Amino acid sequence: MRQRPRVVSRYWKLAAATLLSLALATPLSASTAAAETPATQRQATDLQDQKAAAGPAMDRGLEYLVSDYRTRTPTKYTADSWKPFAKALTAAAEVADDSSATTSDVADAKTALMTAAADLKAADEGTFQTITNNTFWNDTSGNPIYSQGGGVFKFGDTYYWYGVHYTGAELYRANPTKKYDGNVSFVSVPVYSSKDLVNWKFENNVATRSTRIQNGATLGQAGWVGRLGVSYNETTGKYVLATQAYVGGGHGVLLLQGDSPTDTFDYGYFQTQITNSPTTGTGDQTVFTDEDGKDYLIFSNREGRSRGFVAKFRESDSLRIEPAVQIRSGSGREGNAMFKLDGKYYHAASDLHGWNTSVNYVNESTSSNVQGSYSSEYVLAGTEMDYSHVTQTGFFVTVKGTKQNTVLYAGDRWADFAWNGIGYNQWVPITKTGARPQFHSVSQWQFNATTGEWRVGPANNYILNPDIQADRVIVSSVRGWRNLGGSVTNVNGGVNGSRFALQVSNSGGVEQRVESVPAGTYTLSLHARGSTGQVVITGANGSQRTLGIPSSSGWAKRELTGIELPGGAATVSVRASGSGGVTVDQLSLVKTSADTPVPQGRYEAETAPAECQGTIDSNQAGYSGSGFCNGTAAVGAFAQFTVTPQAAGTATVGIRFANGSSGARPANLVVNGSSVGTISFEPTGAWTTWTTKTVTVSLNAGGNTIRLDPTTATGLPNVDYLDVG
Repeated sequence: MRQRPRVVSRYWKLAAATLLSLALATPLSASTAAAETPATQRQATDLQDQKAAAGPAMDRGLEYLVSDYRTRTPTKYTADSWKPFAKALTAAAEVADDSSATTSDVADAKTALMTAAADLKAADEGTFQTITNNTFWNDTSGNPIYSQGGGVFKFGDTYYWYGVHYTGAELYRANPTKKYDGNVSFVSVPVYSSKDLVNWKFENNVATRSTRIQNGATLGQAGWVGRLGVSYNETTGKYVLATQAYVGGGHGVLLLQGDSPTDTFDYGYFQTQITNSPTTGTGDQTVFTDEDGKDYLIFSNREGRSRGFVAKFRESDSLRIEPAVQIRSGSGREGNAMFKLDGKYYHAASDLHGWNTSVNYVNESTSSNVQGSYSSEYVLAGTEMDYSHVTQTGFFVTVKGTKQNTVLYAGDRWADFAWNGIGYNQWVPITKTGARPQFHSVSQWQFNATTGEWRVGPANNYILNPDIQADRVIVSSVRGWRNLGGSVTNVNGGVNGSRFALQVSNSGGVEQRVESVPAGTYTLSLHARGSTGQVVITGANGSQRTLGIPSSSGWAKRELTGIELPGGAATVSVRASGSGGVTVDQLSLVKTSADTPVPQGRYEAETAPAECQGTIDSNQAGYSGSGFCNGTAAVGAFAQFTVTPQAAGTATVGIRFANGSSGARPANLVVNGSSVGTISFEPTGAWTTWTTKTVTVSLNAGGNTIRLDPTTATGLPNVDYLDVG
C-alpha cells in the first residue's frame, strides 16, 4: 500500500532550518558520489546483519533507506522536485537517529521519503538502454540473473525485481540442449535493483531455504515456492512478500515481511483459504499495486483455474488477503497478471498447460474499479504469431514516462526448464494506439525509462518464431508460418542442440508475412540441412530476392546480404525444390543499414501516445516509420496526436495522408479539445500515393493534442504522420 504520507511534523520542524539547507547546498563528498557507481555483488550475510546493526527492529529499514537516498545528487533532478525530497530525507534521518521514535513515526518517515523520491523528476530526458531477448541475462557484476515467477515493483525512485531461483535454472543455463522436467527445487528469492529497468544490480536473497516459517519449519522444507510479488504497507512500514507455497501438506499464500526492499524477510502469516475462492491456495498469482497505492492479489482458483479473482491486501498490515472478487470465468488459465494503461485495467493469462507458451488472453475493465466488471475474453493482439515471443504470461510493469506511457510485458520462458529457446525472461513493450493494447514481439529493443519511449533495436530479428520453438509438440502447421502445400512439419533436432526445426518436402513450402519493416538494407540468414530448397523474400513493392539452399548432410549456415526493402510488409517463403525434404532453423532477417534520423517535430501515427480509432496497417507502400493509421469508416473515428513544442505560439502543421478513394474525406481539426476548423482530404489517386496537407494552429508550450475527427461515414484517409514546424 503506497499512499500520500501523513506529515511527520515533529521531525520536520526540528530539522528543517538547518539540515534542509545543508542538503540543498552542500556538494556530495567523493565517497558519497562513488556510492552511485555499481558496487560488487553484496553478500547476503551483510544485509542479514541489518537487524543487529541498526538497533531497534523498526529502525533497520529506515536507516538503510536514508543511507541509500543520501547518495542522490541534486544536479540530476529538477529543483522543484529536489526540495521536497531533501526535506523528507532530513526528517527521515532525524527519525532514524531517535531511539524513542514510535512504530508510527518510522512508518510515516519511510512513506514520506519514498513518496518524495518517487516524485523526483530527472533534469534531463534520460537515455535509451538496450534489451536483448533470447539470451541469458546477467546482473551488473556479470553474475547470472535467476528470477522466475516474480515481479518488478517501484519503491521510491528505484525498481526492485523479485523472483525465485530454482536449481533447474542453473542446470538449464549450463546446458540448454536438454530437458530438466520437474527440477524446481527452491534455492532463494533474490532481489535486484535498477533505475532504468535494463541494468540490474544484485542486492540480497530476501528469503532462502533456511528462512523460518510457521511451526518451526523452513522454506527448504516446502514442497513448492513460487509466483510471488511484494507490496509496501504504509501503516507498518513493512515490505510484504506474498508467494504460493505448499507447506505441511497444505496449499496457501505465504506472507513474509521485511523493513526495507532488500532486507532479509521474516515470517508473517500463512493463509490457506481466500474467501470466495472455491479451493485452498491459488492457481497462479501476481501482485498488482494500483495508482492509489492499494495492493491486490491477482489469481485463479487452484484446481481447474477456470475462475479469475482480484483480492485486496488488508490495509492495516498487508498480512491477510481479504475476500476475493471474481472477474472472469471460462476456460482454465494460468500466469494470471494485471496491468493498467490509460485508465483501464487489463487481466492477462495464458493457456493452462504447464508453463508452455501461448497467446495472452485479456479481459479489460468496463468500469473504473479494479474489482468491478470486465469484458469477455479476447486475444492480445501481437501474441498470435509466435505465442507471445515463445513465453507464458509472467508479469507487467507500467512506466509513466514524461512523454508516453509504456507497459513492459515480462514473459516466462522456462516451461519446467524444458528446452524451449535460450533465456528465461523475455521482455517486450505493450502500447495502445487504438481501442486495445498491442503486444510488440521484438527480439531486441531500446527503452528510455525516463520518457517512456521505446524503439526497435538495431539487431532485431523481424521474423517471428524463427527457431520453431513456439509449438512445443510436433505439428503439421507451424505457428507463424502459413502452409503453401506439400508436406510441412516441425521435427526434433534443431541446429546447435535446439529442440525443433522446420521441415518442408514434396515441393512444399511455408511463408510468413512480416507486417512491417522499415525501409533499408537487410541480411537474411538461416541454417539448413537435407535436400535442396530456396528462401524468397518479397518486399512491399513486389521486389524479390532468392537465397538458394544446396543439399547438405549436416547443418550449414546460408546467408543473403544487401537486400533492399521498402517500408511496409515483407514476405519470407521457404520451399523444397523437389520431393526431398529441406530442414531449416534459426531464420533471421536483420536490418544492416542505419536508420534515417526522424526529423525534429515529427509525430508518427503508429507511435504512442498517438491514438488511432482503427488499425495500424503497413500494407500500402510509401509510408514513414513502421505503419500508418487506417481509421474505421465511421463518423468520429479519429486520429489524435500529442505534440510537445518547446514554446507557445502559432505553428505550421503538416498532415501526411493517402486517399485512394474517389471522394474527399472531410474532418474537423480539434486542438486541445476545441474545434478550430475543417480539413478536406482530397483523393490522391492511389493508397500508395502520399501527400501533405498544411494548416496553421496555435499551440501551448509543452503538451497539446491535435485530433482529426472525420465528419462522414467514410472516415479519415490513411494518416502517416504530423510534422509540427
